[in-house]
Amino acid sequence: MTLSQTERKIIENSIRDIKDFPQPGIVFKDITTLLNDKEAYGVLMNHLYHRYKEYNLDYIAGIDARGFIFGAALAQMLGIGFVPIRKKGKLPYTTISEKYSLEYGVDEIEVHIDAFSAQKDAKVLVIDDLIATGGTANAAATLVNQSGAQCVECCFIIGLSFLDGVKNLKEKTQVYSVIEVN
Repeated sequence: MTLSQTERKIIENSIRDIKDFPQPGIVFKDITTLLNDKEAYGVLMNHLYHRYKEYNLDYIAGIDARGFIFGAALAQMLGIGFVPIRKKGKLPYTTISEKYSLEYGVDEIEVHIDAFSAQKDAKVLVIDDLIATGGTANAAATLVNQSGAQCVECCFIIGLSFLDGVKNLKEKTQVYSVIEVN
């Protein structure tokens, strides 16, 4: 399913640009305005539901923290489980973790070791709000695959196509961005 021009405009117009955040020269894509716009959020979630309803997914894995907002809602709509992929130290049970590079250092995310064990060879969609350099998304897809499940696709509300994140991630799994920003 593809977005109509009208649906695309509704979503695009609901995302606020914040100049020079978190540092000078950056234009931050603020999705809080999308979330509090019932029409835009409804159009987005309806689009995601129709895109993924035939994928026969077993789980949605949302990346900490904005991926939780879209992932949990989509999982409920699809009638499947939701798994949080968290920053290191936030999950209470035994975890597996994956480090990834940032422009200023290294970070780490983790998932419960048994997060996908209820379904053999579980098919998992990883979701987050935005892909830029792709470090976190690559680490999330790696975690899903290391856990014995299969990351069938990574989905983002916004894809920053002028960075290499999508290109790098496509070496590991399919990638879908609802809105592309050049």
